[in-house]
Amino acid sequence: MSEMEIPDELIDQLLGEYRGPEQLTGPDGLISQLRKRLIERAAGAELERHLGYPPGGMPPEAQPNRRNGTTSKTLRTVDGPVTVELPRDRDASFEPRIVPKHGRSFDGFDEQILALYAGGMTTREIQRHLRELYGVDVSDGLVSEVTASIQEDVRAWQGRGLEELYVAVYLDALQVAIRDQQVVRKKAVHVAIGVTLDGERDCLGLWIEKSEGARFWTSVMTELRNRGVKDILFVCTDGLTGFPEAIDAVFPEAVNQTCVVHLVRQSLRYLSWKERKSCAGELRRIYTAPDADQARAVLDELTHAWADSKTKTAALQVWERAWERFIPFLAFPQEIRRVVYTTNTVESLHMQIRKTIKTRGHFPNDDAALRLIWLAIQRAKTNWRACYNWTQAMAVLRIHFGDRIPDNT
Repeated sequence: MSEMEIPDELIDQLLGEYRGPEQLTGPDGLISQLRKRLIERAAGAELERHLGYPPGGMPPEAQPNRRNGTTSKTLRTVDGPVTVELPRDRDASFEPRIVPKHGRSFDGFDEQILALYAGGMTTREIQRHLRELYGVDVSDGLVSEVTASIQEDVRAWQGRGLEELYVAVYLDALQVAIRDQQVVRKKAVHVAIGVTLDGERDCLGLWIEKSEGARFWTSVMTELRNRGVKDILFVCTDGLTGFPEAIDAVFPEAVNQTCVVHLVRQSLRYLSWKERKSCAGELRRIYTAPDADQARAVLDELTHAWADSKTKTAALQVWERAWERFIPFLAFPQEIRRVVYTTNTVESLHMQIRKTIKTRGHFPNDDAALRLIWLAIQRAKTNWRACYNWTQAMAVLRIHFGDRIPDNT
């Protein structure tokens, strides 16, 4: 029998004549009673080690501290509130590990609140859910206290060290309503997602600023460098004016790629609904061309063919204006193009974030917004998978980037 295995005889003794699930769960169920006894016994064992003598025993001569009765504490648990009697010592130096001095939850209860909060529930919805499911009443202040308790985790995450090399970094921003000096404003939450040498995606950080701009993105890139990033092979952006200069100032060797999906969307906005389907197919010929020269030939062909249509001409001018920032990825084979041609990775994350924050009219401050968005990211990351066909992609990357990629990867 392993150390943690519970004998069947003990289970039979605890259950007795089993009558139904109500015998086990709920505030007065067997599980709650067992939890109460185990917590009290564990705390008693901890105090015995702290004082150096068992209950009723003789304390060591050099030990002036003594037992001092018990104190009641009601804990929040997933099966309802449980009141336990925790032992005390005279000089109050005993701090039980099983239930910390100022702790009021046990068995992952706070994690339950954070999970509900990360799922987009409002404070009232969380209160109702916990009341209906667990028979526990929690206050607005408790929910705020639990959610605020992760602020240090968010700061540590934001300042953590990063990989020295990322194959690709996707940069984009989304707008979030936040109260600022008694006025609710739309602020830009800047998001960076990196692809590691293992093909894994990771959110590198969050930054809030009044608006999205190339100057602020320069500070973001500088922070990434200060946190350990020495090189980036590709940086994929939405084509914001000044972006290339901002990236070149910090990572001059990075290939700067404008998101193709953004270009397609921008160009289709100039077209009627009837025109969009057929024109989208023609535009696809540009970004699937074998190389930049053939892509240029397709663009020239369409420019000539659509010369009589103002809307179609306007759509093509989107590609003309972004041409130098669009063509870099055409110099690479399909294995690499698939990784760098679009910022869909970060836009997909934005969609998950919007689902989480849509029930809130606005956030009271920047920290509150960062906490919920961080929780949403941690939740979304559980569904992230490694990039498609990564082994082959890495083989091609080694050919193109040589000694910029370490040999031990």
